[in-house]
Amino acid sequence: MKPKSDLPMKWSPVVQEEATGCGIAASAALARISYAEAKRVAAQMGISAADKRLWSSTDWVVGLLGELGIGVQPDPVPFTAWHDLPDCALLAIKWHLENDRPFWHWVVFIRQADGQAYVLDSKATLKQHLRTDFGRMKPKWFLNVALEVI
Repeated sequence: MKPKSDLPMKWSPVVQEEATGCGIAASAALARISYAEAKRVAAQMGISAADKRLWSSTDWVVGLLGELGIGVQPDPVPFTAWHDLPDCALLAIKWHLENDRPFWHWVVFIRQADGQAYVLDSKATLKQHLRTDFGRMKPKWFLNVALEVI
């Protein structure tokens, strides 16, 4: 399922500028601002991609989204199937444990009104940041984002 080039896209991927900046990049994509802008807001809130204490928590990304004017339900919902996702969601993929502590990579799921769906993935080493290879991604859970999708 490839995105059509003539589809109106309200959001564009934002590439993370730090190895651990996926939450900042996902927040920037949802707010339609640059990584640098989102990083500046995060820093004002005491949030840094380098702070390992934040890597295993949803609180900081929920707070950053709130500060950027994006509503998000703070409680993670277990992933069951792609078709069960809301039209806009923050997904936890690549979920794993390190020393009994959970870690994951944040990506943004978008389903447009016409049913076209894609994921905005900020990982810097990807050739394509707009993904439709749903079978390769293994979400663990998601946060429902309150944005109207066009």
